[in-house]
Amino acid sequence: MKYRRLGKTDLEVSVVGVGTWQFGGDWGKDFKQVEVDAILSHAKDLGINLIDTAECYGPHHLSESFIGDFISRDKREDWVIASKFGHSWKEKWGHAWSVDEVRQQLDESLKALQTDYIDLYQFHSGSDEDFDNDDLWTMLDKQVQAGKIRNLGISIGSNKNIHQTAQATERNAKAIQVVYNRLDKAPEEEVFPSCIEQDLGVLARVPLASGFLSGKYKPGVQFEDKVRQRREQAEVDEQLKLVEQIKQTELPEGVDMAQWALAWCLQHPAVTCVIPGCKSPEQVEMNAGAANLDMVPIEHRSAVVK
Repeated sequence: MKYRRLGKTDLEVSVVGVGTWQFGGDWGKDFKQVEVDAILSHAKDLGINLIDTAECYGPHHLSESFIGDFISRDKREDWVIASKFGHSWKEKWGHAWSVDEVRQQLDESLKALQTDYIDLYQFHSGSDEDFDNDDLWTMLDKQVQAGKIRNLGISIGSNKNIHQTAQATERNAKAIQVVYNRLDKAPEEEVFPSCIEQDLGVLARVPLASGFLSGKYKPGVQFEDKVRQRREQAEVDEQLKLVEQIKQTELPEGVDMAQWALAWCLQHPAVTCVIPGCKSPEQVEMNAGAANLDMVPIEHRSAVVK
C-alpha cells in the first residue's frame, strides 16, 4: 500500500480507502456485522487505513454503527475515519442543516462509531445556501477545538461546485470529496486546480462509476439495487458502450479494468485517495492492488498514441 498526506492535515492516508455506502443496504445487499468485520479486517491487513462513511448511509446511522462495532474491537488509532453531516435517516430520510441538528448529528455519529473523535467531518452535498451559514461553521470550529473533530472537509454534490471548493480554506476545511472517474472528469476543470492551489486533500468517490468501470456489465443490463435503478436505461447503455470503447482502446492487455480505473484516478496530482465501495474481502483485495499499478501520469495522457 502507498500513503499520501491528506491536504494540510497531519493525516497520512492509504491511497485506496474503503467506501461504505453499501453497508447501509442501498446497493442490493443487506450486510451483517460478521461481513463488515471480514471486509475491514482484510482492508487493514492490506494496509488500508481510511474508512469513508456518512450519517445517512442506512437508517439510524447503520453504516457508522457497523464500523463502530468493528473499531471497538480493534485499535482506533490505526484508522482514519471520515464521516459527513447534513442529512438524517430515521423514520424517513431528510435534510438537517441547522446548527442544532448538525450538532446532534455529530454526537449521534460519535456514539454510533464508538469513538471520541472523527478524523474528517465533511459537509455532505448541501446547497450553497446551506454552505454559506456562518453560524454552522462557527459551531463546527468549536467542535474542532473541543477535540470531537480533528479536521473539517467538504463533500461537494456537484462536480463543478467551485463556490464551495474555493471557500474551503476560509471555512477551515482541509479536504474535498468529489465524484471523479474515467467517465466523469468534470473536477479537472476548476475544482482540482483550486484544490492544488489551496493544498486540499481530495477523496475521489465513485471511482468505478457505480460499478460501470468494473468491466462486468454489458449494455442492456438490469440493475437490482435502488441507486442504479434511478438511472434511465438509455443513459446506462450509453455509459456501458463508452466503457467497452475504453476497454478496447485504453486498457492495457492483461490488466484488470477495475484496478486500472482506480489507478487512473490516482494519477491526477490533486487526488489523495480513492474510496471505492466493496461487498467482500475479495473486492477489497482487488481495490488495494490499484495502489501499485503503474500508469501513464495524467499530464502526459494526451500525448499517448492509442
